[in-house]
Amino acid sequence: MKRVVLDQIPFRVDRNLLFKRIHLQPDDEDGARVMEMIKEAEEIGRPKVVYTLSSINDKQDDHVIIDGVRLSSRIMRVNFADINRVFPYVATCGRELHEWAEGIEDMLEQYWAAVIMEQAHTAAQKYFYEHLENEYRLGKFRSMHPGSLEDWPISQQRELFQILGDVRKSVGVELTESCLMLPIKSTSGILFQTESDFVSCRLCPREGCPNRRAEYRPGLYAEKYQAAGN
Repeated sequence: MKRVVLDQIPFRVDRNLLFKRIHLQPDDEDGARVMEMIKEAEEIGRPKVVYTLSSINDKQDDHVIIDGVRLSSRIMRVNFADINRVFPYVATCGRELHEWAEGIEDMLEQYWAAVIMEQAHTAAQKYFYEHLENEYRLGKFRSMHPGSLEDWPISQQRELFQILGDVRKSVGVELTESCLMLPIKSTSGILFQTESDFVSCRLCPREGCPNRRAEYRPGLYAEKYQAAGN
């Protein structure tokens, strides 16, 4: 297992995107305060990523073992059928921005801060992807995230964090009792090299999801992921 912490990630707020998102203009009444918050955020913002280059030790019908840790998911087992290495990771806006936002009392400003933190989180993810491409020439890749499907429940955040080591110490992210992450503008998952068009949304029947990236395909699980005899 090779463990890497990316903590020198450049971060600049995309001002045009921010003002568009919050439906303001820089010269509006609240524009000056937004600009102040942008300056504060850029001064303290430290988006981060921790990841490991991990080996798949074993593959069984409904689980895989990665660096000695069992992850229970039939979909993961099928997705990882032809590979032997994966990249578990956590990407975050950083605890610095999280604590900064927690100190803001005005509800409207809290919303602005949340949008700024989203940009920091996006910067971390983008940097991570570019880093992997430069280091490993992955080409096409996909990712799985605990809790995005019933097949791999959010409770397995604990196992994912076990693979990654002390995530709180390395990038400032910790799990709540319900396995949500703090800072909330963080993502966790396992990135894997593949030629498939896997998107978890195609297996998720949830209606009205604002993050849906592909149409639900009701027969896909039975067609591709269901074990014989089930």
